Amino acid sequence: MRHECGRMAYSVTRGAGSVATPAGAWEMNRAIDRERCRFTSPSGFSESSCGSHYCCRRSEDTDHNYYTSKTYGPTDPLSRELWVNIDQMDKEKVKIHGILSNTHRQAARVNLSFDFPFYGHFLREVTVATGGFIYTGDVVHRMLTATQYIAPLMANFDPSVSRNSTVIYFDNGTALVVQWDHVHLQDNYNLGSFTFQATLHRDGRIIFAYKEIPVLVTGISSVNHPVKVGLSDAFVVVHKIQQIPNVRRRTIYEYHRVELLKNKITNWTAVEMTPLPTCLQFTSCGPCVTSQIGFNCSWCHKLQRCSSGFDRHRQDWVDSSCPDETKDKICDLVPSTTRQQPFTAAPIPRTTPRAWVTTTARSDMWASHLPTSMPTEASAAESTAAEKKEASLHTGLIIGVLMVMVIMAAVVLVTVYMYHHPMSAASLFFIERRPSRWPAMKFRRGSGHPAYAEVEPMGQEKEGFIVSEQC
Repeated sequence: MRHECGRMAYSVTRGAGSVATPAGAWEMNRAIDRERCRFTSPSGFSESSCGSHYCCRRSEDTDHNYYTSKTYGPTDPLSRELWVNIDQMDKEKVKIHGILSNTHRQAARVNLSFDFPFYGHFLREVTVATGGFIYTGDVVHRMLTATQYIAPLMANFDPSVSRNSTVIYFDNGTALVVQWDHVHLQDNYNLGSFTFQATLHRDGRIIFAYKEIPVLVTGISSVNHPVKVGLSDAFVVVHKIQQIPNVRRRTIYEYHRVELLKNKITNWTAVEMTPLPTCLQFTSCGPCVTSQIGFNCSWCHKLQRCSSGFDRHRQDWVDSSCPDETKDKICDLVPSTTRQQPFTAAPIPRTTPRAWVTTTARSDMWASHLPTSMPTEASAAESTAAEKKEASLHTGLIIGVLMVMVIMAAVVLVTVYMYHHPMSAASLFFIERRPSRWPAMKFRRGSGHPAYAEVEPMGQEKEGFIVSEQC
């Protein structure tokens, strides 16, 4: 087993423009006689009475909470109709990514010309990886295979081992097609080449189409790279590290995954996934709290957002105290309270952090009970308080300036000492911990996920190779 070093470059490019397509190339003819398939086979497909073993094989709809999936067998006419023939596309518009087609464990960003709904969130940018999947997260890191992916066939593909291997994508304004064409497994080249597609439609549908699958997907090794077929999404939570100021730690939590059956992926099969309604689609309180879509939708008045509490906006939902606000599920509570007491702080606990509300409420209460018959004494008290505050500010400023000067003097003295005594213990200590030796990112070893990294490009897409340093 080979471990690869962290300095793997990622080539990032921005999306292409619209692609002209022939009439009917994207519109799929769905009028197929469903009466043909009347018998159910043990494998879960429906089989026709026409006598052929593969005359008609179609699985039933599978509910995955966020999506429903349907798998079409090799001889189902729809499986071939769902395959997009790039040979019929405008050759000048089809993008053959030169870097992805010649490297291993690399990815490139692609801008979309349309809003693509993924788990209810609208995306305008995705990241295409050589490993047979599309990363959909906002935060690009080296562990792209862990979650937030669209994976027609995630595996250890290496387009650089064959001159015939390419990674192709194009966008026609209503859909993005990504094709991994004649790619080989790096750790088992002799198994043959794989050709498959992922199509992202503007209405949220996702199509996986497979043209060449030389072996059973269940037999592909996952030792050096995960093998997955399906979807996944997660939310990111940012934690502040108290011991280290100005340093934050991001933790990724996967909240849902669609795992498709690998044993049904063969030559000329296709999987169609249709999105189901989510809480995020509601834009007002009433429809949100009364919806019956399989999720416990709640309305947050502060964020003006409907959510089940588990989506990419999880941290905003929690930080805004939305879980406490949504316990009653009463839409007109805040407006009615505001109309009755327009000049009080009664509605504030619903829309502001709890600590700030407590402080503000006490100040307002104290101000409302001040005696009004002694304006002279009140003015004198305010003047005395202002003078004390000003004096304390001057004292704090002087102390701060002195501390800064002491620190600067100490730094200068230490620097001079280290310069004249380079072999001292202090000098060796700082040399070993100089910034050039700090690791950019740290991940646990043996996590089972390959290292993917990304580098922002200096210009537009170009042909070339990325040399990866290996251990």
